[in-house]
Amino acid sequence: MGMACHPSGGLLATAGADRKVLVWDVDGGFCTHYFKGHKGVVSTVLFHPDPSKSLLFSGSDDATVQVWNLITKKSVATLNGHHSTVTSIALSEDGGTLLSAGRDKVVMLWDLHDYSCKKTVLTYEALEAVCVIPSATPFASCLGPYNQQNGKKSGLQVIYFVTVGERGIVRIWNSGRAVCLFEQQSSDVTVSSDMDDSKRGFATAVMLPLDQGLLCVTVDQQLLVYSPIKLPEGILDLVLSKRLVGYNEEIVDMKFLGAEEQFLAVATNTEQVRVYDLASMSCNYVLAGHTETILCIDTCVSSSGRTLIVTGSKDKSVRLWDSESRRCLGVGVGHMGAVGAIAFSKKRQPFFVSGSSDRTLKVWSFDGLSDDVEQPINLNAKAVVAAHDKDINSLAISPDDRLLCSGSQDRTACVWELPGLLSKVVLKGHKRGIWSVEFSPVDRCVITASGDKTIKIWAISDGSCLKTFEGHTSSVLKASFITRGTQFVSCGADGLVKLWTVKSNECIATYDQHEDKVWALAVGKKTEMLATGGGDAVVNLWYDSTASDKEEAFQREEEGVLKGQELENAIVDADFTKAVQIAFQLRRPHKLFELFAKLCRKRDAENQIERALHSLSKEEFRSLLEYLREWNTKPKLCHVAQFVLFRVFNMVAPTEIIEIKGIAELLEGLLPYSQRHFSRVDRLVRSTYLLDYTLTGMSVIEPEADTRKLEESSSLQSTMEAGEQMLLPENADHEQQQPPEEGLKTKAASKKRKSDKHRDKSQKKIKGVAYTSIAAVS
Repeated sequence: MGMACHPSGGLLATAGADRKVLVWDVDGGFCTHYFKGHKGVVSTVLFHPDPSKSLLFSGSDDATVQVWNLITKKSVATLNGHHSTVTSIALSEDGGTLLSAGRDKVVMLWDLHDYSCKKTVLTYEALEAVCVIPSATPFASCLGPYNQQNGKKSGLQVIYFVTVGERGIVRIWNSGRAVCLFEQQSSDVTVSSDMDDSKRGFATAVMLPLDQGLLCVTVDQQLLVYSPIKLPEGILDLVLSKRLVGYNEEIVDMKFLGAEEQFLAVATNTEQVRVYDLASMSCNYVLAGHTETILCIDTCVSSSGRTLIVTGSKDKSVRLWDSESRRCLGVGVGHMGAVGAIAFSKKRQPFFVSGSSDRTLKVWSFDGLSDDVEQPINLNAKAVVAAHDKDINSLAISPDDRLLCSGSQDRTACVWELPGLLSKVVLKGHKRGIWSVEFSPVDRCVITASGDKTIKIWAISDGSCLKTFEGHTSSVLKASFITRGTQFVSCGADGLVKLWTVKSNECIATYDQHEDKVWALAVGKKTEMLATGGGDAVVNLWYDSTASDKEEAFQREEEGVLKGQELENAIVDADFTKAVQIAFQLRRPHKLFELFAKLCRKRDAENQIERALHSLSKEEFRSLLEYLREWNTKPKLCHVAQFVLFRVFNMVAPTEIIEIKGIAELLEGLLPYSQRHFSRVDRLVRSTYLLDYTLTGMSVIEPEADTRKLEESSSLQSTMEAGEQMLLPENADHEQQQPPEEGLKTKAASKKRKSDKHRDKSQKKIKGVAYTSIAAVS
């Protein structure tokens, strides 16, 4: 029901319908204080602005104000005096006086030293908010003369405060004399006829910081900002500087306003017309006068240069407005049903046409309307005709003011001659009611939008259907030509806005920016800017971006060519870090794969890839993981993908990887294929063991253990041969001493040993040669 922030910014107090006041620690998010004592809904809370005084004030439906001590967590005092709900409380600048306002139509001033009531100010209005005016603000400077006058009469401190309530007006009061110093002459609050008195007026108000004025909030969710001015007579006055509409309700119709189309007149599901400034999208002013919902609206610039607005309503009347003076110039009464369609003359002639649920068309004239009209005049109908068998939904006047087209729920559109409303041709072909009609700006044809989900273009000469457009999934509610009749825009109950080309019968664009039916469509005549609105209470502005899109595409293409040349230069210069960056900028995954493949074949591939990856941002890392996920699915590319992926996971911390947007989905795509690749590599490694065993068994290669034994035996043999050579002289002497026969026997035996040894060596040589040749081949 209410909130307040402590001056330190560390505490937040909340008031609820559970009759409790809670204080929260903002940083920790936990409750620090829990106050019970009110017997009704707590409507407002306020901290004392002095941090040394740990006090909290709360007002409730039980007509009391409670004072709480934040240190002892107990109630200090209960202020009784109101007879109804306390809706707002405020503190004076010195912090010694508390002001409380309620629906009992009084403001009470309390002394915080002894918690007694100092004064009661009668306001004669159920109040919703009270605000103290600080001394160093424009409001206080405008109240200077009043301050001096009161200072002479009373030595007490004077408090100026603002009150707002059910009447919807702002009033400024003097606490010293308990009198109203300023009161608005008229209310800026727009109220609906079906709202009772309890729902009228303001809901709350607050003084804005930095001298930005007074902000008042209405019950229909509008924000009104008032600024004070001092009139030449020295009297204070409040000017509505800004109006912000919080909720538009259902938007029924809208039209661009002004010679430069800088305003937008919107008819919502209320009795007022809201005029928005397109630059700031704030509501400039409101036109009030109808007693029931406005259904249709049209605008024009008269021959005298005045910007006019005409509206039709459920109250069976039409009203003519002047946008500059913001006054109603004339009222047309005569229809027996709600006025659902209206259209101004296209050539600035002083007439407009209205269509009603009473199935009739009326031509209204405002010729001779003077500029200094104080009271709305009665408009007269020049021509009347019973046009259709059911409600008339839409009207359109041809560019030359000679023809009028009307669309009705009876599934027909009729073309009439102006100003006498003589029937010219009837357009039959739709299977449901027609919601919109419009003349082509260049051709003698009419476009109609129907509840049968189709749009048709008709020839005026013979009433034949020239083209039919299908594409909407629900009733088409509006259709309007743009770009000199070569294209048109349509909107419907499916919430879609579609752009069509007349020549090719194609829908070239569909826009889905609304969440409900799109009832209103306005096309700017000069700027060709579009505005759409519907049941979702949203106004969307659309700009023709064809030229800018072409220019941007040309610039992107030119930049792409330059970047492509820069990429090729970086590859030639072997600057792979720069080349990888440019490939990411150009979004060329194939070129990026070629760069990584080249890096993988280099000796210092790991270092170069890490240098290239260090320059990537988080978004580029995400793109890289997307590319790796695609490469990893293809056997020819997976080895490069796995190599780069390994470097990425080694270089980037897991905490940073988790922060990448969509990392869970990327890892889900990487894991299955990576496991598959690992399983395939594992099978290949195990298969090599069989190959080694087969080659060993064929004596093509020798096991590592046999090779070591062979080396040991060869070294032992060489040692023995060296020993034999050392013994050769002794053997020679021995041979000389032996007899000849024994010497011959000894020579024969040595020859036999040498032949055996030679045979063993040759066998070893052959085996060694075979092994060497195999090793060379492998």
